[in-house]
Amino acid sequence: MSTDSPETSELLRRAGQGDAQALGELFAQHGPRLRRTVQLRMDRRLVGRIDPSDVLQETYLEVAKSLADYLKDPQLPFFLWLRFLTGRKLRALHRHHLGAAARDARREVGLGAEALPPASSESLAADLLGQDTSPSQAMIRAELQARLQDVLEGMEPLDREVLVLRHFEQLSNAETAASLGITTSAASKRFIRALERLRTILVSVPGFFDQPS
Repeated sequence: MSTDSPETSELLRRAGQGDAQALGELFAQHGPRLRRTVQLRMDRRLVGRIDPSDVLQETYLEVAKSLADYLKDPQLPFFLWLRFLTGRKLRALHRHHLGAAARDARREVGLGAEALPPASSESLAADLLGQDTSPSQAMIRAELQARLQDVLEGMEPLDREVLVLRHFEQLSNAETAASLGITTSAASKRFIRALERLRTILVSVPGFFDQPS
């Protein structure tokens, strides 16, 4: 069942009546978050070959085509539906370019066969550490990244996915729970557990625990 804000509901009403501007406004509001999802989950072998904007453009066309059906029975809030369609487009691109090599069933959690492609531990560790590293810090950063990757790889897949959704994609706890089909309390507990697994390493990252969780 949808829990969209009154503003989103009004734009959806107008878009459902054929207002293209309203649909454009809706997509633009969520575009940065969707781009973040694509950047995190795009297979590193495709970086430079596929631009996130292309994925979002294909998603927009799918939204325009499928909106009427969504509005008949919105089982997910609008943003989560957009994210679901974005993930489906990204999976299709992975299969097209990488074939069977695109699948990693060990890391797929969420809506069954439609789970989004997993974010790699390499990408997540690099993102946690940031990009500003002086040459003198390069060896320290490389060691921290290796340690982070080991911890991320050793997590339960669902804990790791909760971490990705909450910290990296900046979904709320309620959105995370809805995306994964678990309770909000379970999502919160798994997020805390994942952070605790990383804490001994992340205390070495300046400002990390100053960020909102």
